[in-house]
Amino acid sequence: MKYGKGKDKSVLHYNDRITVTGIPLEAYDYVVNGKPALDWVVERQCVKTDKVSGIVNDANDWAIETMDNPRYPLELFLRVITISLETMKIVNELPALDILES
Repeated sequence: MKYGKGKDKSVLHYNDRITVTGIPLEAYDYVVNGKPALDWVVERQCVKTDKVSGIVNDANDWAIETMDNPRYPLELFLRVITISLETMKIVNELPALDILES
């Protein structure tokens, strides 16, 4: 997974055949532990090789072996778009807090 040209976050190249376009930039407003949830998914759901050990961490293998669903990484990304947008809609509709300083 990687973002579009020039780090265009409205586009995600999932692989050579699948590209997600039209990702609302508002979805990146949902931040967990200081990072947009979508960025976390992109970082974790990829293929990485540890430089020291040479061990390959492939989210696709995990999706097949554990979830019995080779589409899991893509489906997770799409679900997190929805969760992010819906959560921010709720948060933005919350009333302001009336906090008194003492």
